[in-house]
Amino acid sequence: MKQYSLFLFVVLAACTPKEEPSTGFAEDLDKMFSSYFKPDEPGASVLVMKGDSTVFMKSYGLADLVTREPITSKTLFNLGSISKPFVAYGILMLRDEGKLSLDEPIRTYFPDFKNKHIAESVTIRHLLTHTSGLPDIRKTKQDSVFFLTAKDEENWAPIMQADSLRFNSGEQYQYSNPAFNALALIIEQVSEMKWQKFIEERIFKPAGMVTSTITDGPHPETGVSHAYIKVKSEWLEKDYGEEPTFAAAGNGGVWSSVDELILFEKAMRKAVFTSPETIAESQTVSKPQNWKADYEPFIGISWFIDATNTGNKIVAHTGTQGGFYCHFVSIPDKEIIYIVLANRYYERDKSYEQVFSEPCLTLCLP
Repeated sequence: MKQYSLFLFVVLAACTPKEEPSTGFAEDLDKMFSSYFKPDEPGASVLVMKGDSTVFMKSYGLADLVTREPITSKTLFNLGSISKPFVAYGILMLRDEGKLSLDEPIRTYFPDFKNKHIAESVTIRHLLTHTSGLPDIRKTKQDSVFFLTAKDEENWAPIMQADSLRFNSGEQYQYSNPAFNALALIIEQVSEMKWQKFIEERIFKPAGMVTSTITDGPHPETGVSHAYIKVKSEWLEKDYGEEPTFAAAGNGGVWSSVDELILFEKAMRKAVFTSPETIAESQTVSKPQNWKADYEPFIGISWFIDATNTGNKIVAHTGTQGGFYCHFVSIPDKEIIYIVLANRYYERDKSYEQVFSEPCLTLCLP
């Protein structure tokens, strides 16, 4: 996450209140993304927005190589790990209603852990902040056929057979997809409904995200983009049915569009689906009392958090699943948002660099 500090610092520090935005910003971005995404190949939808003003928005390429449907800002992409904040907000809302505690052990919900000490020492908060120490012992390569259709429960079950933790919970960070499969299952236990339905009712609808959806096993063949990887000169589909763990939705099952992620961002800014305090909590770095790593924590409640010397907080998450490559970056204090949803690989870090490294761009502070 250090890259966020560097590039945003350049944007903010290089600008003065009276400077005019760079008139060539949109042209430069279009040139860059056009070099990645060709009209007859898989592509992406890209957005840069400040406040209610769209600084740059353009879509490239095809959502489906069979039907030749073009990508638009309304095209649904699998968000990969950008799904995790939705799950996290589901947990936080249940906490706010007094139905669970972030600091209760996961044995409350998963009493069948092989190692009872693990179930007692790992808390919901550890799952939310990737500090549980739980090992990912899923045999996805050895049993790839099973994991092509395995949902949240099947992806979480192997973790409950762990003999030990990789480190004591809370001492350091290690990214965990199964942790969010578990969190989705906790939402189901506490809310007594499918977690997908809970998120749709409690986040999608209040935010106005009427076409966004969440995978629950196979996803429809139509109505969404398909993802691809390029092998030599051929594009091969790489999503449900080709990518193991794709059906596990808690860690990566949300499908949305650029248009509706704008609504999600605005709903967070206005605290539409939960309280301002809960939004702020989710976007604040969480540091366990027993933290021992030789680096500072950089995770909020699922979000990656950073801040520049100017004090501007960056709230971000990437998403990679099968052939989908997505990026969501928000600077809440300045109402800046950057989104790329792609159904193929692209140079995600390089693109982010270019967007935020040119002095002023069109993001100069008023």
